Amino acid sequence: MGCGTGGQTLTLAKSLKGEIIAVDLFEEFLEELNERQRGEMLTAQIRTLSASMDKLPFKKNEFDIIWSEGAVYNIGFKNGISYWKEFLKPGGILAVSELSWTTNNRPKELEDFWNGEYSEMDTIAGKIKVLEEAGYKVLGHFILSDECWLDNYYNPLLDAHKDFMEDFRQDEMAKMIVERDRQEVNFYMQYKDYYSYGFYLAQKI
Repeated sequence: MGCGTGGQTLTLAKSLKGEIIAVDLFEEFLEELNERQRGEMLTAQIRTLSASMDKLPFKKNEFDIIWSEGAVYNIGFKNGISYWKEFLKPGGILAVSELSWTTNNRPKELEDFWNGEYSEMDTIAGKIKVLEEAGYKVLGHFILSDECWLDNYYNPLLDAHKDFMEDFRQDEMAKMIVERDRQEVNFYMQYKDYYSYGFYLAQKI
């Protein structure tokens, strides 16, 4: 869910067998994924589908696994995991990453920033409770490393800003978007001991 250009999709397709349906709202991301998979040595078949994560055209109890990295926040964690559960077979697995506090106490400046950005920000224990209340058995979780944030997200994001601002240098909205992204990067570098993405593995009961 929310596969983007398919980095994780290709990794899974090299390790698993069967069919993977890569879902994203944006056609251009899926087109890039289709280009990227050509010539790859894959053990699973990838099919792309343009759809919203909260309006899916699937049958109930259809999937063995639903996998989503850094995307469920778009429809809300509680709403997303509850909605996706109906598409999992009994005993099916949900693998999902979600922004999570890694400490019980945080600087007020940091808490105010993330409360304004994402109202469902919570501790790891809080996220596990939400999963259990939605009808999942939590099998495990781990915290993503600094490299996942910097190498796979923030550094490419900052690099992309250069070309973006070349095209939209006079656009005030573009300037606001870039400034907001830079603020988020600065907050992470300053306060990364307090939060990260948690990756949660849960089974439909």
